[in-house]
Amino acid sequence: MNFSAIWKVSALCLAFALVNIAGLKSDFRFVSGIARAAGPASVADLADSLIGAVVNISTSQNVKGPEGQTGLPRPRVPDGSPFQDFFDDFFKQQEEGNNGRRQPRKVQSLGSGFVVDPEGIIITNNHVIADADEITVDFSDGSSLIASVIGTDPKTDIAVLRVTPEKPLQAVSFGSSKIARVGDWVMAIGNPFGQGSSVTLGIVSAINRDIRSGPYDDFIQTDAAINRGNSGGPLFNMDGDVIGINTAIISPSGGSIGLGFSIPSDLAVTVIQQLREFGETRRGWLGVSIQPVTDDIAESLSMDDARGALVAGLTLKGPAENSGILVGDVILQFDGKPIEQMRDLPRIVAETPVGKSVDVVVLRKGKEETVPVTLGRLEDSEKLASAKPSDSSKAAPDEKAEISALGMTFGELNDDARKQFSISADVNGVLVTKVEAGSAAAEKGILVGSVIAEIGQETVSKPQDVEKRLAALEKEGRKKALLLVASKDGQLSFIVLKL
Repeated sequence: MNFSAIWKVSALCLAFALVNIAGLKSDFRFVSGIARAAGPASVADLADSLIGAVVNISTSQNVKGPEGQTGLPRPRVPDGSPFQDFFDDFFKQQEEGNNGRRQPRKVQSLGSGFVVDPEGIIITNNHVIADADEITVDFSDGSSLIASVIGTDPKTDIAVLRVTPEKPLQAVSFGSSKIARVGDWVMAIGNPFGQGSSVTLGIVSAINRDIRSGPYDDFIQTDAAINRGNSGGPLFNMDGDVIGINTAIISPSGGSIGLGFSIPSDLAVTVIQQLREFGETRRGWLGVSIQPVTDDIAESLSMDDARGALVAGLTLKGPAENSGILVGDVILQFDGKPIEQMRDLPRIVAETPVGKSVDVVVLRKGKEETVPVTLGRLEDSEKLASAKPSDSSKAAPDEKAEISALGMTFGELNDDARKQFSISADVNGVLVTKVEAGSAAAEKGILVGSVIAEIGQETVSKPQDVEKRLAALEKEGRKKALLLVASKDGQLSFIVLKL
C-alpha cells in the first residue's frame, strides 16, 4: 500500500470517529471521496415532541337534498310492478318524516390542524371547515373539544379556530419559510383518510409553486406523503418549526404520488394575525388588471428581458388611477421589491398595509419612472374592482373609410356599431370589422366587434390613426406592434402582432 492510499484510509477512519464522538444520528455516504449526509437516521424524538400539538378535525353539516331525495337511493322496479306503490309510500315517509318535512342529511368530513396558542387557537384549511354546522377537534390524548371559527380566508385557504381547554394545550411555533431550500428535510403530521395521526418524511421538492388555486399561489412542494385528511396539517422543518400548512395534492388516484403542496408560513402568518385581530383580512389594493410580459411584448417595448407586470386596465377611481399609473405601464418594482413575474405583484400588494404610501417603479415608453401610490383596501373595493377600466379617448365621427392592416379591417366605432355589436359606452378606439381567417390576429383571438384602443402605447380613435401609427412604428425600426384590445364589455388585454 502506497502513502497516498494510507492517507485516504486514515482520513476515512477519522471521519467516522468524529461522527461517533459527536453522537450524530445522520448516516453518511462517500461520493468521490466527499462525505455527504444521507438524511436523519430517525425523527422519532422530533415527532414525539410535536405530535401532541397536531389535531384531527371533523365537521358535520346538515343538508337537504333536492325534492324527493333522501340518504337512501330508490330501487328501480319494472313498470307495472306490484311493489311500486309500496316503495313510493316508504320513501315518501323517509323524505317527509313525521312532521311533513324532508329530513336533512348529515354530511361529515375530516381534516387536520395544529395548535399555535396554548389558550386554544388552532390553524387549519378553510376548505376543511367551510359550511360546517359543527366542528370537533380531536387531540392525540383522546380528548375532544367543540371549536368555533374566529375567521377564514378562502383566497389563501386558511381558517383560524378557537377551543376552550381546561388546561393549556401543547402548541407549536411558526418558522420562516423563506430560508427553506430545495432538498431540505421536512416532516408532515396529519390525519390521512381519518386513520389518526400519522408522520411522513420527505424533502422540499420545489418552492414558489403556482398551482392555479388562488391569486396568491406561492406553494412549497414536498414529496412527504400527503393524502386526503392531511389538509390543514403542519409541515415541519428539522428544527420543529412550522414552515407550511399542507393544503393540496396532485394525484390521479386521490392518494399521494409525491406531489404535495403547502402554504408557506411567511404568507400564512400575516393572514393568521389579521384573522385573529380583526376576524377578517385587510389586504392592500392597487386597482389594476395585469397580464404577463411575454417575450413578444418585451420585444415590442424594447425591453432587454421579459419581466414585470403589464397594466392592462385601471379600476375607476382606484389607487393606481388616482396616482397616475397608466394602461401600458410595466410595473417593475413595488415598494422596493422587484416584480420578476406578473404573479409576484398581487401577493406583494396584498401583504402591504392598507393606507401605506409606496413607490411603484414603472417602465413607460422606454423610460423608468417612479410613481407614489397610496394603497386602498382590497376587501372594501371588491365591487369597484369589477368596474370597467377607464379610457379618456373619444372616437371621432368624421372619418368613415375603412383601413386594412395586420390581417384585419378597421372601421369607425360609431353609435350604430356600438348597437350592432353591443359594445359598452365606455369602450373607445377603432372597431375591428373583419378578421382574415388564418391570420395572426385570428390566431391571437381577435374577433369581429373587438376594439383596438392603442397601438404601440398610443391611443387610436379612427381607422386613419391605425395606418399612421403602424407607419410610425415601421419608421422606428419596430418589427412588432403592441395592441391594446378591448372586448365588447371593456375587458382589456395586450396582444403583439408582427408588422
